[in-house]
Amino acid sequence: MSSGNEIEVAEEERTPLLSAQYDPIQNQNCKSTSVSSVPNQRVASLDVFRGLTVALMILVDDVGKAFPSLNHSPWFGLTLADFVMPFFLFGVGVSIALVFKKSSNKQSATKKVILRTIKLFLLGVLVQGGYFHGRGNLTYGVDLNKIRWLGVLQRISIGYFLASISELWFVKNNILVDSLASYVRKYFIQWVFSLLLCSAYLSLLYILYVPNWNFEHSNLLGSGLASIIENIHCEVRGSLEPPCNAVGYIDRLVIGEQHMYQRPVYRRTKECSVNSPDYGPLPPHSPVWCLAPFDPEGILSSLMASVTCFMGLQFGHILVLLQGHKQRVLLWSAFSFSLLAIGSILEILGIPLSKALYTLSYMFITAGVSGLVLTVIYYIVDIEHLRKPTVILQWMGMNALIVYALAACDIFPAVIQGFYWRSPENNLVDATEALLQTIFHSEKWGTLAFVIVEILFWGLFAGFLHKKGIYIKL
Repeated sequence: MSSGNEIEVAEEERTPLLSAQYDPIQNQNCKSTSVSSVPNQRVASLDVFRGLTVALMILVDDVGKAFPSLNHSPWFGLTLADFVMPFFLFGVGVSIALVFKKSSNKQSATKKVILRTIKLFLLGVLVQGGYFHGRGNLTYGVDLNKIRWLGVLQRISIGYFLASISELWFVKNNILVDSLASYVRKYFIQWVFSLLLCSAYLSLLYILYVPNWNFEHSNLLGSGLASIIENIHCEVRGSLEPPCNAVGYIDRLVIGEQHMYQRPVYRRTKECSVNSPDYGPLPPHSPVWCLAPFDPEGILSSLMASVTCFMGLQFGHILVLLQGHKQRVLLWSAFSFSLLAIGSILEILGIPLSKALYTLSYMFITAGVSGLVLTVIYYIVDIEHLRKPTVILQWMGMNALIVYALAACDIFPAVIQGFYWRSPENNLVDATEALLQTIFHSEKWGTLAFVIVEILFWGLFAGFLHKKGIYIKL
């Protein structure tokens, strides 16, 4: 916990990539100050972007059952929920570019990066490893033989580590950026590193041989505690389907089936659910792999997810190196539309969009959307200074970690549900949701109203922490 945790834009290397021209946006009275020209000032738009990401996660997680179309795509495709993880990773990349632009002691900074990576990973295991059982379940605890090792914060920690190390060690800080050529020379090794990550991912995804495998599950149709061992036939290379892809194979090989996510998204596909795209009973003659585990934040897919951090890094570099608002917006927009175009071309060429596999097309398109969203927020918040409409999101972004841990992981609602009147169903959380459903005469819209109230509550809570000068960090 710290007071006044600031994100500084480095004072070094302010020479713009483009020649300094008159910028009418920059020369408007109170709007003339560039973010990078003010030391020790937080980038408000980045806080709003982070707050929007946390709010979006709460929204899609809590209303996904009422509105399945907002939930994660069952396997291939793209929905609103599928943008949450890339938004997180993209924001981390932008922040890294701001924080590590001027590091006088690389060894000390590296130790801090390693320590923070470990703490973030362990926090992820705590909140998503199965110890907390979420809303509607007043028990807690986890069998260590079944603890889930991977998750959202664990993936963010991996992306943070790789991007931070590359920013500290693979950037030539002795090069003064005054042209496009010098910009390329400065970050060339970092770009090569990100390309190697992409190449490693693609090579393993399409070349690695996936053998036959089996898994054990409880007999859901029978009585007692008997288990059934199911065999899945693969013996293929390059499959992107749920049962035989290299992403799942590597996770089964390295961490084991018992430590993977036991309720994967493909249980909402038409093959596995009569209520698709929502969860539901198995259809007749459903494939056996419908009951198999799969981790959406797996080891191999996290390599490609880390590249989203590198995309965010480039936006952060532009923010640091360019003083003009107009130049930043133009370059960010061009970069974002280029990423969208590349992702669309890859999809046309046959690489499908899949959040579960974090395919190359998915990475490019979601990174492009992330860049466009940040650009719009930057224009509204840091150029036009329209901050009152976004102040709640800004507060949430300043304490994104604590809001995520308490709200998005259902820790706080589960604690509140522990205080009830006579029976566990009579608690404040469920009573409030039921009241709103009654008011709106609809379970769906009542649930949506409850989630909006929940987001406002966490925004005000984060605002209270901000007023007290409290910022939670690892």
